[in-house]
Amino acid sequence: MSCDQVGFGVIGLGVWGETHLKAYRTSPHARLTCVCDSNEQLARERAAAYGVESYTTDYRDLLARDDVAAVSIVTPDFLHREIAVAAAQAGKHILIEKPMATTLEDCQAIISAARDNGVTLMVDFHNRFNPSFVALKQAIEAGLMGEPQMMSLRLNDTIYVPTGMLSWGGKSSVLWFLGSHSVDLVRWLFSDEVQRVYCVSRSRVLKQRGLDTPDFFHTICELRGGGVAHIENCWILSDAYPTVADLKCEFVGSQGTALFSPIKSDTVEFYSEHPLRPFGATPGVMFPDTNVVMDIYGKARGFGVESILHFAECVVSGKPPLITPDDGLQNTRVLLAAIESAETGQPVDLP
Repeated sequence: MSCDQVGFGVIGLGVWGETHLKAYRTSPHARLTCVCDSNEQLARERAAAYGVESYTTDYRDLLARDDVAAVSIVTPDFLHREIAVAAAQAGKHILIEKPMATTLEDCQAIISAARDNGVTLMVDFHNRFNPSFVALKQAIEAGLMGEPQMMSLRLNDTIYVPTGMLSWGGKSSVLWFLGSHSVDLVRWLFSDEVQRVYCVSRSRVLKQRGLDTPDFFHTICELRGGGVAHIENCWILSDAYPTVADLKCEFVGSQGTALFSPIKSDTVEFYSEHPLRPFGATPGVMFPDTNVVMDIYGKARGFGVESILHFAECVVSGKPPLITPDDGLQNTRVLLAAIESAETGQPVDLP
């Protein structure tokens, strides 16, 4: 290990956990020392594929290692607190996948543990590194949009995600899975806090498939400065849709408007007699997202990787991450208000 590298571990090696492995293997600041997953076969396969020195099925074994200075926690959202608190108490810097946790108590426990043990804590809101949103943020800060007025954000997945991609889809919801990204973008782009939430959801389609989780949420966020954002998150797009996710944004300021749809674009289109994709897509049709994670000559690139690389750089340099622990706490606060509103049918005011 070179003097400017530190040991990193990854806990949770599923779909997005592999992205963390790709990122750390690319980073000049990180050396993958140990990986962990409750599925021993998966842990063994990931370790072999990414040249990791060791693997385990018990995160406590990973945290006990002196050659691990920082960890990524990429487990299901409802399992974050115990692992994150233990990591902080073990003196490990922490990158935790969004949302930070699914209760305010859990968020506060994680933040307190990180603060008390002097470790870096960052939530992986990687859309803050998405070129489309970065361009919009820069335009807002440059005054090109005038005063932010309203935003409409659509971030949806095909039904394959809760029924096939995620083994734990029925234990979470699309609000935690995608709404966490959406709410973070609202707070970040408006540079403001949400003061009132009104949300509507329905639970019909997924229940018929045996999953006790809502199909979709429509959330209206009123911000303290007067801005309004509408967020649409659903988990029931048809599997015939040519991309596994759909993202569309409209941002309106007093002097400008921005419109973009970065996922299903015509930047690259593939048509073939072969299926082209391993899950739920129109046979022979593919619109690959070339922005999130791409393997370019053996190196991982894309905004989904950039946020992880940023964390690794901060661990080595001692700089504070661009995303703060409070960003994670406030994100969960808004999502819980949205859930309460959907359940009661009434708007919810935030402190």
